[in-house]
Amino acid sequence: MHFRRSKPPASVVGLVLALICAVDAAKVNKHKPWIETTYHGIVTENDDKVLLDPPLIVLDKDAPLRYAESFEVTVTKEGEICGFRVHGQDVPFEVVLVNRSTGEGTIRAKEKLDCELQKEHTFTIQAYDCGEGPDGSNIKKSHKATVHIQVNDVNEYSPAFKEKSYKATVIEGKTYDNILKVEAVDADCSFQFSQICSYEIITPDVPFTIDKDGYIKNTEKLNYSKEQAYKLMVTAYDCGKSRASEDVLVKINIKPTCKPGWQGLSKRMEYEPGTGSLALFPSMHLEICEEPITSIQAKVELETNHIGKGCDRDTYSEKSLHRLCGAGPGTAELLPAPSSASHWTAGLPTDNGHDSDQVFEFNGTQAVKVPDGLVGPSQGQPFTISVWMRHGPGARDKETILCNSDKTEMNRHHYSLYVHNCRLVFLLRQEPAEPESYKPAEFHWKLDQVCDKEWHHYVLNVESPSATLYVDGVTYEPFLVTEDYPLHSAKIETQLTIGACWQGGSMRMSQFFHGSLAGLMIRSGKLENKKVIDCLYTCKEGLDVQLPEEVAASVKVQFSPNQSSMTLEGDDIESFDKVMQHISYLNSRQFPTPGIRNLRISTTVKCFNEEPCVTVPDAEGHVMVLQPDEPKISLSGIDHFARSAAEFEAPEGVGLFPELRIVSTITREVEPEAEGEDDPTVQESVVSEEIMHNLDTCEVAAVGQELDANHESLQLDLEQVQQRGLEMSSSNLGMIITGVNTMANYEQVLHLIHYRNWHTEALFDRKFRLVCSELNGRYISNNFKVEVNVIHTTNPMEHINNAMVQPQFINPVQHSSVDLSGHNLVNTHQASVVPSAATIVIVVCVSFLVFMIVLGVFRIRAAHQRSLRDQENGKESEMDWDDSALTITVNPMETYEDQHSSEEEEEEEEESEDGDEDDITSAESESSEDEEDVGPEEQQAASRQQQLEWDDSTLTY
Repeated sequence: MHFRRSKPPASVVGLVLALICAVDAAKVNKHKPWIETTYHGIVTENDDKVLLDPPLIVLDKDAPLRYAESFEVTVTKEGEICGFRVHGQDVPFEVVLVNRSTGEGTIRAKEKLDCELQKEHTFTIQAYDCGEGPDGSNIKKSHKATVHIQVNDVNEYSPAFKEKSYKATVIEGKTYDNILKVEAVDADCSFQFSQICSYEIITPDVPFTIDKDGYIKNTEKLNYSKEQAYKLMVTAYDCGKSRASEDVLVKINIKPTCKPGWQGLSKRMEYEPGTGSLALFPSMHLEICEEPITSIQAKVELETNHIGKGCDRDTYSEKSLHRLCGAGPGTAELLPAPSSASHWTAGLPTDNGHDSDQVFEFNGTQAVKVPDGLVGPSQGQPFTISVWMRHGPGARDKETILCNSDKTEMNRHHYSLYVHNCRLVFLLRQEPAEPESYKPAEFHWKLDQVCDKEWHHYVLNVESPSATLYVDGVTYEPFLVTEDYPLHSAKIETQLTIGACWQGGSMRMSQFFHGSLAGLMIRSGKLENKKVIDCLYTCKEGLDVQLPEEVAASVKVQFSPNQSSMTLEGDDIESFDKVMQHISYLNSRQFPTPGIRNLRISTTVKCFNEEPCVTVPDAEGHVMVLQPDEPKISLSGIDHFARSAAEFEAPEGVGLFPELRIVSTITREVEPEAEGEDDPTVQESVVSEEIMHNLDTCEVAAVGQELDANHESLQLDLEQVQQRGLEMSSSNLGMIITGVNTMANYEQVLHLIHYRNWHTEALFDRKFRLVCSELNGRYISNNFKVEVNVIHTTNPMEHINNAMVQPQFINPVQHSSVDLSGHNLVNTHQASVVPSAATIVIVVCVSFLVFMIVLGVFRIRAAHQRSLRDQENGKESEMDWDDSALTITVNPMETYEDQHSSEEEEEEEEESEDGDEDDITSAESESSEDEEDVGPEEQQAASRQQQLEWDDSTLTY
């Protein structure tokens, strides 16, 4: 380096010259380079140049002094700086020497820096000079200086929300300072660029605002009826004004003002018969508005008081129900359905509309007398009275349910059951034959059930001197017992009445009953046990619950006796909800009563002070029991046949229903297949299928005249009937078989019914009608009519004598000759010819008729001989007959027109009786086909043959 010379003072010049001379003389590297001890630098992410404070400059005392410009000084090698060294592991910086002579240097990044990875870097540097001599030996190093470099951030990242979406629920009508908080973050490393400076709701026209910290609040009170939910889009900005890369969805649900109560209850639930149980509250839960509770109690009620006798029960006759429940013999039904055998209830009004539930209404003016001998507890023996009753409100006057009193002369009540001021009272007087002692005679029960206008079942077991009352299966003790002496001796017959008490002295009824009665029964000689009583009362429908194992111990469940209501108690609301969701409705009847069953849930919630703290309103809904598929009961078999008079007169008689079949079918609608739903030509079809169920009554009635006990009867083996659990009663009107049993058992019993007539001279035909029913007449079969004809036969000799002498129709022949002689005949010869001509005509007609009969019998015999021989081998010998001995007595003077007109009248009468029955037996269809191939004369003979009205297909030969 050269300096320009000037004119310095002589002393300075001398000093410099001396120094130069000394350096030149020595040429030795005596001093270390010198740098600052600490440096601070700043570098930007996207730049490699570091700004240092202070600047990096290295000093070395070995460097010559720089003095006046007039001198040119050459800096020796020993005073120059040759470079820097960086100490540290993986330091991303390097130190670059800018000027060797001045020792100026700079720091720059060797690679791209990332502030997000490392904001600061610290390392040490050391400077070294160029040494001495040409080979650079004796290099001197400076001390180590610490360098701190800060990496400045670049706003390269946008804000991002922590959640993909946000959701909150608010209650209507409230103003919130903080509904929810949204939060976004920025990946930049600097405070400026990593901080979120603001949030913004970009969805327009919403009643919400958001602050710089991300808190959302509503600007007005929200209304659930106006809007149930809001959806907001929110964005965020960092302090570098960079917007979020993706906006976030915020959903705010509006909840109605919290009102305690049951949520999720369906108002209507449909129950399809035969589908088992129906879950009533599958998604229901109790809302208590976050109140701290200690206990919950709920009562679920199924209201069925409008269905029959208080709920859906089997509507078989009461006598049949007693037998089904295991009650023994000796039970008399006092209020049976009106029929030919039970006529005394025919005048009573019924409720008419509860699916044949036989309910009788008493309005204070009706009463009936029970026929003598039907029932009457034996003197001193135990007996049971059972009845269904609906009564209320109470009255001051006595209201008699059942009364046994003097028939004439006096008004003494021997025993009676009556209602008085909501009390049930039973009177039992001692009969005169009993020892004269003071014994209980009147029992009083004060019961709410007597006057609540609901159906209740009462069973009174009487075993003198005590009486036990069961109401709906629960035992009640009398609160008052009055004692009395026996009645005075009097030989007066008694009268049993229902609905009032007979006053024999004044010959009138008194103490009339107001209410409804059903199923009034008396069983003599034995008391009903608790098992039978429970069976009679049990409903076929009710509530049920299958408790989950995890909540069975935490919730207590209790049912009412008829399962129409249940009570739940617990302290955990979640367990309580689970139990409620498992409550179901069940109806076990095959054909339940359709209609509405109302549901009600009443709830009490208590808090820590054991006082009701949350008022839960009653929840209501209903179960709609749909109409079941109704069965069609069909009776079929042979409905027209003939038998010989000898068979009718035989001890066993003639079987009326030998091939009877009882079939029950239901008709279901079948929906079209899926691919045909849009086709208007596709219609719904119906399909019938056979089902099995029980019958409870079959009645055989004589059509036309009643049975004359002097010469005819219907016969049935009583032992065979009883073996099948059935009962039989008969009268001059016919025969009735009762009892709940299968159709197969009824078939077998009906096959055993025989008709016997031991005076058949004047009998040519007899007609009977069979009807079967189920559920006390709810489902009734068709009227199956059977006509039997009597075949009268004589021996061949009698036939010849009759043909010759003609004792029966000799007079008609004489009338014919008289009529003929009344004409203008020419001579007596012609008159004498008339009788012989008539005889010829008679013989020809009879012969032709016999020929047609024999021909028809032969054809039928050939077609049916094999099958009927196997079917009636037992009767084959009885049914064998000689065709040659068949003699038909015919009045030859009876005109075809009279015969034809009488047949038409008879056919019209049969059609009016048969109604819509279109069943045609095989024998009838064969005879009609045969008639199409014959001429007029043959049709006339066949029409006369129809007077016999018999079924050839049933004959055996």
